[in-house]
Amino acid sequence: MATSGNSAAVSHVGKIRANNQDSAYAGEHLFVVADGMGGHAGGDVASAIAIKRIAEVDRAFDSANDAEFALHSALLAANTLLAETVFEHSELTGMGTTVSGFLRVGDKLAMVHIGDSRIYRLRDSVLEQITADHTFVQRLVDSGRITPEEAAVHPRRSVLMRVLGDVDAAPEIDTTVIETQPGDRWLLCSDGLSSYVSDEKMQAVLNSVPTADEAARRLVKESLDQGAPDNVTVVLVDVDASGDSSHTPPITVGSAATPLSFDSDSNRRPLRLPTLLLHPLKATQPDPSHFEPESDGYLDELILEDRRRARRRRITWAIGLALAIIVVVAAALFGYQWTQTRYFVGESDGNVAIFQGVQQNLGPIPLSTVVEETAIGLSDLPAFTRSSVEATINADDLADAQAIVDRLADARTP
Repeated sequence: MATSGNSAAVSHVGKIRANNQDSAYAGEHLFVVADGMGGHAGGDVASAIAIKRIAEVDRAFDSANDAEFALHSALLAANTLLAETVFEHSELTGMGTTVSGFLRVGDKLAMVHIGDSRIYRLRDSVLEQITADHTFVQRLVDSGRITPEEAAVHPRRSVLMRVLGDVDAAPEIDTTVIETQPGDRWLLCSDGLSSYVSDEKMQAVLNSVPTADEAARRLVKESLDQGAPDNVTVVLVDVDASGDSSHTPPITVGSAATPLSFDSDSNRRPLRLPTLLLHPLKATQPDPSHFEPESDGYLDELILEDRRRARRRRITWAIGLALAIIVVVAAALFGYQWTQTRYFVGESDGNVAIFQGVQQNLGPIPLSTVVEETAIGLSDLPAFTRSSVEATINADDLADAQAIVDRLADARTP
């Protein structure tokens, strides 16, 4: 970890990984995070190469648009370097990296983004994700096929659609110029933070910890407290009235902070990096070689699998609903049958009558019927007895009800 005034950079290998495949840079004008992938002998090299090349544009620019162009060009140059490195070191085939960063030019930020590392802005105590993940599940969310809540637990939530690597000579990179203002706090992080610490928790930490270095360390600790199986990297940049967020001298953390190491193990099976890449799933133990689909039709397979999952989910819900309806209907039938074993004596059309069922109604549905209406009029009964009949008199069975009627007949006034 390194800090300087209004900025900080922290990277941790996590609790399970053997090496750190994240890299980050905090400089005078440039702040950037990269999350590498491609196995033990690839991800660290990919992120380090990208950060070292992109760091070359850490200088002042006349305008934010010039900075945006330079930063975009630096990412394309880094992409070319990755391809050349793979050509020279075939054991690194399949490596790639995400990149998210910005150059600060006065009150503007020239921003670049590819992959699923993220840039957040805390403004007026509210944390907002500025970048959009280039992931399979984010496409499903954008198309309305799943909700953000479903995306958070989707088994393919780590499949990437765009990265820097050795496949696409001109990858699609998101670039934009965005204004910043005093009081803003900018967070750049790898998915080792965003996948394990909720936005609400990050917001709480950023609001409660005033200094950049302490807040960055606290965020990393929050991820470690959640188990942090993946590498976690944080760059934090505060914007104050002085307009100075620079880290002096510039600092590099993660794999880019160490000399590049190329593993020439000839027994390592080369992996092909298609347009789709897969980080280890959150719920599984990280596999050093990663899982990288080799079929060009893998996206179609994922879409079909997602449709099958949705269909199975609908079938499961339908079966569950049907079972619930059956249980409710069975309970209703059982309850109704039980009510029909009960009897009581009450009033019907001014006369004493024997009812089968119970006195209550189920909404508009009566739960009792007249079994026998007698010739005993309520007006013939003493006042107390009449009020008892009006309030109904419970009977154990039909014979007991008839016995109650006989006693009422004897109680009639002459």
